[in-house]
Amino acid sequence: MRIGLLTEGGYPYATGEARLWCDRLVRGLPQHEFELYALSRSAEQEERGRVSLPAHVTRVRTAPLWAPADDGRSYRRRERRRFAAAFTELVRGICGADPARFADGLYGLAGLASEQGGLCAALRSETAVRAVESACRAPEASRAVQRAQVADLLEFVDELERMLRPLSLDWYEDLSEVDVCHAAAGGVAALPGLLAKRFFGVPLLVTEYGVQLRAHYLAHSAHSAGDERPAVRALLAAFHTRLAGEIYSQADLLTPGNAHARRWQERCGASRERLRTVYPGMEADRFAAVGEDPACGDPHTLVWVGRVDPAKDLIALLHAFAEVRRAEPRARLRIFATAGGTNPAVGHGYLADCRSLAAQLFPDEAADAHAVGENPVTFEEIGGPDAPFPADAYGSGRVVVLSSVIEGFPITLAEAMFCGRATVSTDVGAVVEVIGGTGLVVPPRNPRALAEACVSLLRDPERAQRLGSAARARALELFTVEQNVAAFQESYLRLLARGPARPDGTGVPFEQPPEARVPGHWATPTWATPHPEPAPSEGRAPDPGGPPAPGEARPAAVPEGDAAVMVPAAGSEASA
Repeated sequence: MRIGLLTEGGYPYATGEARLWCDRLVRGLPQHEFELYALSRSAEQEERGRVSLPAHVTRVRTAPLWAPADDGRSYRRRERRRFAAAFTELVRGICGADPARFADGLYGLAGLASEQGGLCAALRSETAVRAVESACRAPEASRAVQRAQVADLLEFVDELERMLRPLSLDWYEDLSEVDVCHAAAGGVAALPGLLAKRFFGVPLLVTEYGVQLRAHYLAHSAHSAGDERPAVRALLAAFHTRLAGEIYSQADLLTPGNAHARRWQERCGASRERLRTVYPGMEADRFAAVGEDPACGDPHTLVWVGRVDPAKDLIALLHAFAEVRRAEPRARLRIFATAGGTNPAVGHGYLADCRSLAAQLFPDEAADAHAVGENPVTFEEIGGPDAPFPADAYGSGRVVVLSSVIEGFPITLAEAMFCGRATVSTDVGAVVEVIGGTGLVVPPRNPRALAEACVSLLRDPERAQRLGSAARARALELFTVEQNVAAFQESYLRLLARGPARPDGTGVPFEQPPEARVPGHWATPTWATPHPEPAPSEGRAPDPGGPPAPGEARPAAVPEGDAAVMVPAAGSEASA
């Protein structure tokens, strides 16, 4: 089977959120051919290079979303009219309440780009700006959009050109030949697969471990957007909403990574019949040593692992630990930042605030006047001398804490479960679904509840050990690489069994045998050596379509120019 894997900012680049699970998926299915179609987000990402790829990755196509993409083409009058009509439908669908107009405009622009090119220059033209302005002034547009000024229109058109850049790629002739298009994320990453489904009938599978529409809302919220204009924010949100709705309605199969993502997809128009939850797969062997030794680690230590970010709410965790210390004076808190663990968007400012708060809440303590004071809260990094690997960080204590106020699929929580640790978590995102009753869950932004849950486990180590053992068993059942790969293997076969929905109605599964695409001559197998045929009767030609004699093999039908592969007849010795 030939799989076209679509990524944005991840695999096969050395960095990216989806790099690990895509790499595990590709390496876990060596019986299939993979073709990679990657959109890069920055020049730095491309400069870091690509990961080493296995031999069954037969093609890699990349395209940048950050670099100028003007091909120097300009439209004539007829093409300009065609562009204006399609683009007007697109922006009317963005600003209005009719998603069908968005889809018509999107496919109209894609058809124009495939025939004529030059879409980049047209999207940045005065015609495009005037079309957006007209759509913003329409009565059905929202109040925030109607207030758009000239600077807002120019900024939105610039962003729209970047997001629609996949329409002008030359990938689609190659994508038309794959058996399944698998988009590793929604949004712009799935756009090439959406067009391949529309114009060539290639089945489309979309996987979302973090819903792209939700990520856009969080990244461009009024609190985090900074100087972004409200009208631009509203227009971008409308575009991503329309694109997500079109992808969800057209995809043959959607595989959300958890029930939280599944609910988002259903709210945006995905049909339940085409939804199948596939949990992320993690390498359980990395945590086996710690997980199989539940007695390791300090029983008085709480562990936090993750990216240092305001969404993780370390401030609330520190206030909660102050109450824990009052109840359990021997308790310690070790905060481990993952590699590159501070968010570049906030820099090191949030981490500095957390360190300052910890110094105020917990002055350095010394046993006597001649001893060096120590703080019960430490800030460390995974990869340091005390924790060279994540398993070492989880194994340093008996209880792992998650204090987030925003969370999708909590990877660190699943890793702690593999390590057999008891967990205390806030009820956000997919936390309850992941824990499944094997840990304690408290409301977010509630330091007192968080502290009480931590104290209860510190005072009852036997309960903590029972919860940790149950958590490890649940993780080994649901979150391993093996179950993830098996689920996608089944999904690929299910899509292929339906047959490609070609626009002309042709095409059946396995219509072209795999050996037809393998170079070289295929020798006839030794077990399929045919018996010599009897001489035909005089004046009568042999009937190639008649039934074979017992024990006789018949050549399978292959395209002209390929060697015949002999298939043994039923009941013969070879078929037994």
